[in-house]
Amino acid sequence: MIISASRRTDIPAFYSRWFFNRLREGYVLVPNPYNPRMVSRVSLKPAWIDCIVFWSKNPAPMIGELDQLGDYKYYFQFTLNPYGREIERKLPSLTERLKIFKTLSDKIGKERVIWRYDPIFINEEYSISFHKDAFARIAFELKDYTDRCTLEFIDCYSHIRPAMAKFNIHSLEKEVIEDVVSAFQEIASEFAIKLNTCATKINLGYLGVSEDACISQSLIEQITGYSISARKDKNQRLFCNCIESLDIGMYNSCLNGCVYCYANKECYDKIRRNGEKHDVNSPLLIGSVSDEDIIKDRNVRSFRIEQSSLF
Repeated sequence: MIISASRRTDIPAFYSRWFFNRLREGYVLVPNPYNPRMVSRVSLKPAWIDCIVFWSKNPAPMIGELDQLGDYKYYFQFTLNPYGREIERKLPSLTERLKIFKTLSDKIGKERVIWRYDPIFINEEYSISFHKDAFARIAFELKDYTDRCTLEFIDCYSHIRPAMAKFNIHSLEKEVIEDVVSAFQEIASEFAIKLNTCATKINLGYLGVSEDACISQSLIEQITGYSISARKDKNQRLFCNCIESLDIGMYNSCLNGCVYCYANKECYDKIRRNGEKHDVNSPLLIGSVSDEDIIKDRNVRSFRIEQSSLF
């Protein structure tokens, strides 16, 4: 199987010690997001994990511990945006995050660190011109440290619309997206960075930008060295091209404080209190097992072609 760690929260930034404890224990407990008392027990044994996909805006706390992943294949989706503290409230400075990106790339190889410029939105302060200049500056800094960049545009989910409205952020028109992507493609080509999109409703292939996936079959096959057989992930958005994976994170637990975050539906104080319930020794990311929890083993299998199922 493919482990997503995690679309729901920033495990490398805030929960890396817990994550490595779970690897040593060989399993993790994952509550159903819609029925938290229903809990899946997921094996984390190397034989059945084809790849781990880490999602982070600040993986610095994990970098020094990556040697513990010697039995696993993995890569990082590293989100690196140029927004200010009013938008991405708890992140280190852009300068510091660029250093972290380069350190990670030097340690594991640039093919395993994917730059995400996501989400892209436009308002009075963050204009099209701003994004073109910012993208060029970051691409110049990262040209020797990554060979891929994934773009995604703001998706104004209902629970973030009030926060978005305060900054005059709205969904983008087709013409604006095309203008931005056309400029980005020219910049990325100059620095030999392959540009792609995921979950974008507009086909931008005519601009030379491919529709790819964040959890990408071709990239995972490149990293693992073998072919896999996996379906499109039916649990993601309609236009998302990612293949199926199992997410081990929990919503309402990311402490980055980004105002556009789709994974947090509570106020930041509630998120912080959830973080205080975190126990590095618990099999659950947040809190501990209760007598009311119903725990069932999750059937898992490797996607490696010609390899049989564990269960």
